[in-house]
Amino acid sequence: MTSSTIMLKQNLQQKLLQKLSPQQIQFIKLLQVPTVSLDTRIKEELEENPALEDLSLTINEPEEQYPDRDPDEDTYNSEDEKGEMDEFNIDDYLQDDNVNDYGTRYDQNGDDEDERKEIPIAVQSSFFESLQAQLDLLPLSDKDFSIGKQIIGSLDDDGYLRRPIMSLTDDLAFSQNVMADDEEVEDMLKVIQSFDPPGVGARSLQECLLIQLRRKDPNDLIIRKAILVVENYLEEFTRKHYDKLEKSLNMNSIELRGVVNEILKLNPKPGDSNEVSTKQMQVIPDFHIKNNDGVLILTLNSKNAPELKVSRSYQEMFQHYDKASQKDKKLKEAVQFVKQKLDSAKWFIDAIKQRQQTLLKTMNAIMQYQYDFFLTGDDKNLKPMILKDIADRIGMDISTVSRVANSKYVQTEFGTFLLKSFFSEAIQTESGEEVSNKEVKKILEEHIGKEDKRHPLADEKLTDILKEAGYNIARRTVAKYREQMNIPVARLRKEL
Repeated sequence: MTSSTIMLKQNLQQKLLQKLSPQQIQFIKLLQVPTVSLDTRIKEELEENPALEDLSLTINEPEEQYPDRDPDEDTYNSEDEKGEMDEFNIDDYLQDDNVNDYGTRYDQNGDDEDERKEIPIAVQSSFFESLQAQLDLLPLSDKDFSIGKQIIGSLDDDGYLRRPIMSLTDDLAFSQNVMADDEEVEDMLKVIQSFDPPGVGARSLQECLLIQLRRKDPNDLIIRKAILVVENYLEEFTRKHYDKLEKSLNMNSIELRGVVNEILKLNPKPGDSNEVSTKQMQVIPDFHIKNNDGVLILTLNSKNAPELKVSRSYQEMFQHYDKASQKDKKLKEAVQFVKQKLDSAKWFIDAIKQRQQTLLKTMNAIMQYQYDFFLTGDDKNLKPMILKDIADRIGMDISTVSRVANSKYVQTEFGTFLLKSFFSEAIQTESGEEVSNKEVKKILEEHIGKEDKRHPLADEKLTDILKEAGYNIARRTVAKYREQMNIPVARLRKEL
């Protein structure tokens, strides 16, 4: 019988780990919040933390009194008030209510006053409310009305019905106890497809276009041929194989142009036509750059510098309960709660302050780097600039610059721009000079804009044009830049 000995080995290892404090995490989250959402984020913090106050909302109110205040508490001497107060200095939380302590410049006049005003929103019925109103006007049985209501509720925002008829039948049976067959649902769908806007209730792009065309004049020869194209040659139409369409339908170029123009007038997404535009996020610039006789002046939008302070009533509450807790130990939990709220308020104010300083520091470095562009507004004056260039100038991490550039906007005399748009890679010309790829994109855009749409310029031809101008760029690079500018290939830019 053998015995085995188990030997335990202990190894000592050193690992270098980087952990972010809660305050750093809070700052990072606030830094990447766009201005349009910053107000909401601050309101959330104000609701969660009663120790935080917004000076812009504060009215001169009488100091809050505490009816349960111990009348003997004022007899504490300075020695009695020590203890936990050594760990918690109330002076750290006291601020002058009338002073913005951020220490950086921002514009309090001009456009900022307009930005504080609420934007009026037009009263407008939604897409689904409009369909329901049309359904209400029809003389329908209760069963058909329930089917119609189910169909409208199943439409997507763009007006399409992408759920199978069988699924609608099942939903009616299980959720509304309405027993209907597929034919009845199909018949009611045709009724919905007769509603405005034309094309609503379609199950495919082809059906959507056909619904709209069949509501036009059936005696018009162009309309009849357009219906024929959508019914049988939609793929050839979308690929712009016009030669094949002319041969297959025995049409000349003039007739085909009329058919193509008629189809292009149709709305491929009928549901979007009635949607309120306020669903789109409003762009609010974080910075303003003004040209004062050749000197650029940078200001920060005042929405990025809210006047926040720690609540004085909470400060007094802490002093009151902290003194009382020295006699009544049960009040220690109340003291810890108030202290936590005061700490959280101070951290949030510090994070907002740090956010503002980081924004100004980053934008100032970008403005100095691209000074010629902000003076003239000419894309050709944009210098090649990458995130590392700015990070090195301001002594911050690349990820910090990226968070600022990806979600912040600057308003200039030439328009409002996303900071990310000022960053570009360098391209070397034949003379050895480094230029921004923005300059190359601008040249591409100009030539494509001036091209003969009957014979659009292919990527190979665009490559040759750039080489003649001194930009030695490969065809695949031209294709990449074209795609970045959302410009389709030459075949899809062709017009009759």
